Amino acid sequence: MGEIAKLQQIVDESKNIVFFGGAGVSTESGIPDFRSVDGLYHQEWDFPPEVILSHTFFRRKPAEFYRFYQAKMLCDTAKPNAAHKKLAQLEGQGKLKAIVTQNIDNLHQMAGSKNVLELHGSVYRNHCVKCRSFYDFAYMKKNKGIPRCSKCGSIIKPDVVLYEEALDQEVVNASIHAIAHADTLIIGGTSLSVYPAASLIDYFSGKHLVVINRDKTPQDEMAELVINLPIGEVFEQIK
Repeated sequence: MGEIAKLQQIVDESKNIVFFGGAGVSTESGIPDFRSVDGLYHQEWDFPPEVILSHTFFRRKPAEFYRFYQAKMLCDTAKPNAAHKKLAQLEGQGKLKAIVTQNIDNLHQMAGSKNVLELHGSVYRNHCVKCRSFYDFAYMKKNKGIPRCSKCGSIIKPDVVLYEEALDQEVVNASIHAIAHADTLIIGGTSLSVYPAASLIDYFSGKHLVVINRDKTPQDEMAELVINLPIGEVFEQIK
């Protein structure tokens, strides 16, 4: 039996699927993975992305933080790909119960998914650090320099989990609950190298573990099915 046929069989017989996804789900929609630094990177930025996207850097060098953030993180041209759309369909059919994502781009919601647990937050939510006023994606996109609250003048911070910051405990708990109760866990588009997010899959004790990723992952040996192909290409073939 081929890999796609095997995945189809698993999907068909599953009643409680949870999808755990990472940057590879979004790169196929044209959102760059900031960890895979391109050649132009070092000409434009003096610090690696992990430093710029840290809580300390945000506090100490907000202008440089926002120069990077607005250039690299606010992508409004991306559209949901075949993987996003298929996951939304599976949720609509009642098979998929939750999406646990490390992505911050809102593409799952754009595709129609409802129960999306965003471990690292979202660029579509932003709040004033002082008065907590809400600001949307468009406000941050059109702002050049350091975005300021129109009510109190304080800096606005994206609801994105920066390095050195803790994950939202409610989102973590909901993710653990979903993964622990799943009969099938599909891991897709992630190398499982970002912690603590990657450790959540340890709560899975269901029947089928599937990994869909271009490169090897630490979970490959534990998985019933491993498919080393682009995730959109795989989900496009699932009925």
